[in-house]
Amino acid sequence: MFKISICFILLLATSLFSSWKMLETGLELGSFHSPNYPDSVQATITILRIDPAFFSFRLLCSSAPDQGNSLSAKNWCKKEHLVAAINASMYQEDYKTSVSLMKTSLHINNSYLSKDKTILAFDPKDSSVPKFMIIDRQCDDFATLKKIYSSFVQSIRMISCTRKNVWAQGELWSIAALGTDTDGKALFIFSSKPHSVHEFNSILMKLPVKIDRAMYLEGGHIAQMAITTGKFEKEYIGEFSGTGFSPSEAPQIPNVIGIVRNSN
Repeated sequence: MFKISICFILLLATSLFSSWKMLETGLELGSFHSPNYPDSVQATITILRIDPAFFSFRLLCSSAPDQGNSLSAKNWCKKEHLVAAINASMYQEDYKTSVSLMKTSLHINNSYLSKDKTILAFDPKDSSVPKFMIIDRQCDDFATLKKIYSSFVQSIRMISCTRKNVWAQGELWSIAALGTDTDGKALFIFSSKPHSVHEFNSILMKLPVKIDRAMYLEGGHIAQMAITTGKFEKEYIGEFSGTGFSPSEAPQIPNVIGIVRNSN
């Protein structure tokens, strides 16, 4: 009789969840077990794959005149009728202002262009260009692109335009990130289980997601993602660093990147 280890059973069980689920046309949810936690069935890397033919980005800021209050990602979804939302990069001590460039055509949260290499650009003024892109200033001309797009969120580069892991080793924390794949789709990426960003990048590049660029959004217990399609609702919350525990309620965050269904 063969003896099957508990570890093997757990790995077998988690492998069943390493797949894509169609939530609706143009929206898929991927769940992948992290190899950094072979004995944990809870160590899931969640990726929401978004087709721009069916969904568009929205940037919501509590600093905007028509807003005023920070909300959890889930409550941002409910208030603004979003299909999904994720952190829109890190913010300053005033709990409103992004650390780097963040603006729409109607509101400037922060006009400061920092040294960070990646900028999510959307709301194009020209229909001949992609509806969104992660600009990598190593490869792309931001001076030209900033005239073509109306909305921008700048943050730290994780996977470069040459598909290189450009994050040095560091501490472990929960991660919310945004990526693109080689098919031109957007990826909302989340892990509540802590990873170093360098190791997390290496894992992402080995998953069956065809990721080609990625940028960091937030970490630790502030990191969160929510999906509210109507038929499927799920809230993902980061852990307090070094504790293994998440807040009982998702913290309020001032800025989110959301998606809405295209009207056409």
